[in-house]
Amino acid sequence: MSRKQGKKAAGTRASRKNKGELVILTGLSGSGKLSALKAFEDLGYYSVDNLPLELVPRFADLVRQSGEIERAALVVDVREGMRLERFPEILKRVKRTLPTKVVFLEASEEALIRRFSETRRPHPVSRTETVLKSIRTERKRLEPIRNVADIILDTTKFNVHDLRAHINAQFEREESVRNLTISSNSFGFKNGVPSEADLVFDVRFLPNPHFVPEFRKLTGRHPKVAKYVRDFPQTAEFLDKTTDMLEFLLPHYIKEGKSYLTVAFGCTGGQHRSVFIAEEMKKRLMAAGYRVKTAHRDMPR
Repeated sequence: MSRKQGKKAAGTRASRKNKGELVILTGLSGSGKLSALKAFEDLGYYSVDNLPLELVPRFADLVRQSGEIERAALVVDVREGMRLERFPEILKRVKRTLPTKVVFLEASEEALIRRFSETRRPHPVSRTETVLKSIRTERKRLEPIRNVADIILDTTKFNVHDLRAHINAQFEREESVRNLTISSNSFGFKNGVPSEADLVFDVRFLPNPHFVPEFRKLTGRHPKVAKYVRDFPQTAEFLDKTTDMLEFLLPHYIKEGKSYLTVAFGCTGGQHRSVFIAEEMKKRLMAAGYRVKTAHRDMPR
């Protein structure tokens, strides 16, 4: 082997040796951290739960220097007690030596109370206080950590499968500017605007199939209803303009670190027009390369 080849091989070994990335999962108790950690493990991350905070820099060095561990994920949370105050300082040290992202999971008080009630487990902050008071204490204690998070994930409306889908969208191996999961939803204004919606569009300006007797019991998924709504020229114009706007906005959301977006389309009852539009928008955004799912809150089953 020539000297030049030897240097090249050594450089390759060094680059392999220094390869690595770390994800630190943190957030509120009951927000789904362990389910998220399992999703990372299934993606091939070396996963560790409840690593003592003082060992995080040492663990980061291990990931950076190891030829076998390329990606790792660990959980740091309120079980660390008062030592959590040192998290921002330790994070700065770790980020200087290894590409690191902090994912902060949270949920509404109502969702967290329900989850603790279902599991019948005590809140780790206190066994003597009420769950609600413990949640509020923990939220306040974790605020400095939330402020340094790269990704904040609200799991209020998530089940385990939704959480896994969002983790996959953000961290799976295929690097893409399309790493954003979009939920194209429909709803009826008579039942209120969905709280989880990031963008809301009112499609009540479209003619209402409800007033066509043969369509009254059908939904926007039925081919006849879909054709009825699609045939109006304002429908195509609305879809074209809205698609253009979303294709402009979505890359900027991704750039800002957003991993999921809920776009909600509302009509009067949430049965015909909004359902059709949500389904059509799903097709258009999927054709543009995005991951899209639909949900129809008020559509009859």
